[in-house]
Amino acid sequence: QVQLVESGGGLVQPGGSLRLSCAASGSILSFNAMGWYRQAPGKQRELVAIINSGGSANSADSVKGRFTISRDNAKNTAYLQMNSLRPEDTAVYYCYATSGSFFYWGQGTQVTVSS
Repeated sequence: QVQLVESGGGLVQPGGSLRLSCAASGSILSFNAMGWYRQAPGKQRELVAIINSGGSANSADSVKGRFTISRDNAKNTAYLQMNSLRPEDTAVYYCYATSGSFFYWGQGTQVTVSS
């Protein structure tokens, strides 16, 4: 059973930065893709960024130029570097991974952007 554990969330002022980590319990080489979703109160979960096994990445227009997704296969970990954070980035951020027809989710980590 694959487990994904997120860390790195917290409270940050507008304009600040955070780096989220998503550690997998096993090798991430078997994952077709890893990514991050977020869900703000009263809103639907939305895709933030995704990276495939070849390292190609894409992100939502709302975070382009501010957020960067990466993965370290040796550490079985994916990252989301978030810069120039805005209050509207406040949400619970969820890591996910796909392997064939299987989807795996982390438990989520809260990111709050507020002065």
